[in-house]
Amino acid sequence: QVQLVESGGGLVQAGGSLRLSCAASGRTFISTAMGWFRQGPGKEREFVAGINAWNGGRTGYGDSVEGRFTISRDNAKNTLYLQMNSLKPEDTAIYYCAASTASGSFFYQTTLDYAYWGQGTQVTVDS
Repeated sequence: QVQLVESGGGLVQAGGSLRLSCAASGRTFISTAMGWFRQGPGKEREFVAGINAWNGGRTGYGDSVEGRFTISRDNAKNTLYLQMNSLKPEDTAIYYCAASTASGSFFYQTTLDYAYWGQGTQVTVDS
């Protein structure tokens, strides 16, 4: 079992920045591929960013956030981060942290690749 708790969401003006955090417990964090997803009003849950296990040297992003968002991990703190810059109103959504059961050198982009989910944190971008 893995427990994931997101924090850092809130209300921000367009063009602003936020950093989301996800505290993980219950499984060896360092050997777990991690990801961020989001779900806007009336929309399906979509992939935002993924990072591989271990050194986190391999990352990937959804097309709509590429170049603006950065995923990272601190294995010493069992924490996953999502730095979000140049935020747009269309980034408004509930953001979810997710943990895979895979421990290889890849990141994963579909919800089916993740077994554990946090409760989510609301991000609202005001125009």
